Amino acid sequence: MIRRVVPWLLSILILGAFAWTLAFLYQKSKEEPQVFKTASPERRTIIQKTVAAGAIVPRREVSIKPRVSGILQRLAVVPGQIVRGGDVIAEIKIVPNVVNLNTAEARLAAAQISLKTRRREYQRLHELKKQSLIPEADFNRSELEFQLAEQEVSAASNNLQLIKEGAIRGSGKVSNVVTSTVEGMVIDVPVKIGASVIESNNFNEGTTIASVADMQDMIFQGFVDESDVGKLAEGMAASISIGALSGQKFEGKLEYISPKGTNREGTIEFEVRAALLIPPGSFVRANYSANADIILDRRDSVLAINERLLQFENGRPFVEVQSAPQRFERRPLELGLSDGVTVEVLKGLAADDRVKVPLGVPAPKG
Repeated sequence: MIRRVVPWLLSILILGAFAWTLAFLYQKSKEEPQVFKTASPERRTIIQKTVAAGAIVPRREVSIKPRVSGILQRLAVVPGQIVRGGDVIAEIKIVPNVVNLNTAEARLAAAQISLKTRRREYQRLHELKKQSLIPEADFNRSELEFQLAEQEVSAASNNLQLIKEGAIRGSGKVSNVVTSTVEGMVIDVPVKIGASVIESNNFNEGTTIASVADMQDMIFQGFVDESDVGKLAEGMAASISIGALSGQKFEGKLEYISPKGTNREGTIEFEVRAALLIPPGSFVRANYSANADIILDRRDSVLAINERLLQFENGRPFVEVQSAPQRFERRPLELGLSDGVTVEVLKGLAADDRVKVPLGVPAPKG
């Protein structure tokens, strides 16, 4: 009896396991119904812009340079100090050139010898004139030569003094004192007392003693890529962000676009400058790094959707609009301005439409 039951039990168990496996596989193979997410268009402001990286610099920065070479003896200013035109910046101790000094000394000695000779001749003719022994013209000629000799001695002496000291005593002519040529703030003093400085001349730009700038008239100076420069025009508004001021934004206006590009790290970029509007009470330091968002175009309060919702067929954009729960119909669109994230919808959508989010695309907010 047992021998008959056991095969039947085994057969039933095998058939049951097979049926359970089939049922399990059938359940696993059944696809869950696809539920599509939707998003709505919204009214917003769309701004198309390009970003220029650069720095804040003074519009006018003047380098103060000496008129003579020598050793820096005294500095009268420090960075941050306000100066006016004519204020003393520094004093220089003259280190005379040996050749020039020797020439000046020789010229003075020759002038003094000539003066002695002319003086004796003048005195001799003066005595003869008293006795009416010489013509008036001879005496006048001798007097002129004597006066010219005196003038030559004075000029040679002054020249020697200038070479030695850089100044003529009692004349107010001083060349070893460096003065400011403009009014503004001293923003840099790159030299120290005791340093050698070189005069500015036709062959050398000279040593900069100090830099003076008007810190109330600042500009943004930066570069834009060649792909964007064709969209720019002078007078465009710019929003300038300065990182050192916690991202504070300043208004600006584009006032210069370079006609020539510059190769910077393998890409062609064009220099741009924008006037910076500094609010009262704010202080902007020179060479702050900054970014300028130059506004190319703007649309205020327009109907827009996220560009991730767009689909294309033959280059034409469309979206799928919900007509019933989980049922959608295709709707062609006419698009306007885009900022790279959202795009203006000119025709094809209403504010209360629900737009299908394509598979694999994260649902945008809204």
